[in-house]
Amino acid sequence: MEVGLLVEVDGGQHGERCAADAERTARLQAEGWRVLRFWNHDVLQRIDSVLEKIRLAIEECRREGRRYGGAR
Repeated sequence: MEVGLLVEVDGGQHGERCAADAERTARLQAEGWRVLRFWNHDVLQRIDSVLEKIRLAIEECRREGRRYGGAR
């Protein structure tokens, strides 16, 4: 929250909810949040890659001066 980054982990049921997920993501982005979404499988099988993507996103948010909710 400190840098305005939200991380969501999706299971298989989200494959059927793409439109709803996209709408929610758009609302959150409009409020200034950056949203990262990962599949359960990737978290369980490729955790190092997932963590690296999160680390890079945090660094980018800090460079952009993001704060909670995207406020600068």
